[in-house]
Amino acid sequence: MPINDRVLPDLPVRLDALHAIATNLSWSWSRNGRRLFQLIDAPLWERTGHDPVALLRHTDPARLAACANDARFLELYGREVDRLAADASIDNGWFAQTYPALMSRPVAYFCAEFAVHSSIPIYSGGLGVLAGDHCKSASDLGVPFIAVGLLYTAGYFDQRIRPDGWQEDSDESIVLSDTALKAVTIVDGGHSIAVVRMFGRDVHVGAYQLAVGRTTIYLLTTDLDQNHPDDRLVTRKLYSGGPDLRLRQEWILGVGGVRVLRALGIDPAAWHANEGHAAFMMIERVRELMAAGVSGPDAVRRVRERGIFTTHTPVAAGHDAFAAEDVARCAGPIWEEMGVSEEALLSVGRRPSTQDGSFDMTAAAIRLSGRVNGVAERHGEVSRAMSQPFWPDRPVADVPIGSVTNGVHLATWMSDDLMALLDGALGPDWESRRDDPTVWERLVSLDDAALWGAHQGLKYALFNMLRETARRRWS
Repeated sequence: MPINDRVLPDLPVRLDALHAIATNLSWSWSRNGRRLFQLIDAPLWERTGHDPVALLRHTDPARLAACANDARFLELYGREVDRLAADASIDNGWFAQTYPALMSRPVAYFCAEFAVHSSIPIYSGGLGVLAGDHCKSASDLGVPFIAVGLLYTAGYFDQRIRPDGWQEDSDESIVLSDTALKAVTIVDGGHSIAVVRMFGRDVHVGAYQLAVGRTTIYLLTTDLDQNHPDDRLVTRKLYSGGPDLRLRQEWILGVGGVRVLRALGIDPAAWHANEGHAAFMMIERVRELMAAGVSGPDAVRRVRERGIFTTHTPVAAGHDAFAAEDVARCAGPIWEEMGVSEEALLSVGRRPSTQDGSFDMTAAAIRLSGRVNGVAERHGEVSRAMSQPFWPDRPVADVPIGSVTNGVHLATWMSDDLMALLDGALGPDWESRRDDPTVWERLVSLDDAALWGAHQGLKYALFNMLRETARRRWS
């Protein structure tokens, strides 16, 4: 198991909160936070990929001592300390002020990938970016929100260009001690939090915790000493291998994720599956209820009451489907705990429009979720048409699949230069008032030349980054 509990260097007394700031990824969408770490050592900040934990671990103690006596650094540091303290109190968020009665139990958000920051490369693209932005927005709003994913210690497929111009895979493992990840341990100090039966073997599941502002992400791992060598590799890399490995990963995500939350004493009020990869989470919740004596129909009803499913893919080929016999070998004999037949369990994942007998993760998620949505108005239309066979007596327009048009997390994706420009035109508090139409009416006062200058500056920064990256690779 790559358990490598993070050991950060001693800090000057005046900077003792730097550890807390560095290990909560809310610094990544704080303008002051990014500037703060860059001021410590700008070249090292670039070489570490803007990872403050790695930065602190490799910074000369003399440099940290100098920062402790630098007025500019101490001013930014004080602002970040105040911001982190405000975030620590979830009671001052929008959600607590608007829905105080709903603060006691969180939303559990399951997803196969999370793009929170490049220092933790466990994502491949849009699905992870959306999940990361959801975590950040939930933090900003103070929504009681926890997320569950997998810790891919080898990250996702990357590439490098060789000197002869050919592409080759880059397979570099994450150095856990250089990240904000923290191993979760149970009462006796062990790293095995839950056990999942998979393909005839018990598989122990551990977890790492990632602080994203007020949001916590639990990233599961099977790379534990107790596990068979083959099972230790299951969570190693995102979207690698064939259907067999994908099936194992999704079984760990769904079933293991529920069991880890139970072991940690977390009882969510709502369960959200972000894409069909997480559909086994719903199967496990049905199993829990039926194993406790709840009837099948009532168990499904109760799971649907708290279940939300977001579908992302507008083409059938993009939805995960596994051979029914493989799912049976993976899950067996879970149906015995539920008091149903193997066929009854497998039928949950059968699409009514297909005859191949496969277990379709999207079909299972649709059947076991009370609310289903696409990710744009047009995608909602496409999803209703694709899923109409589930409701053969309804016209496509009446299929109960809605849509939520996704935005992006503004503080993550807007550059500091443009945000500073808007500070001058809209006022320094515009971020907290961006839903107020009168704020945006002030855009007419924005100087065209200043806007064009900021655009040109960002273009220059992009090309400079490309040149520096190429120079480092060729050196």
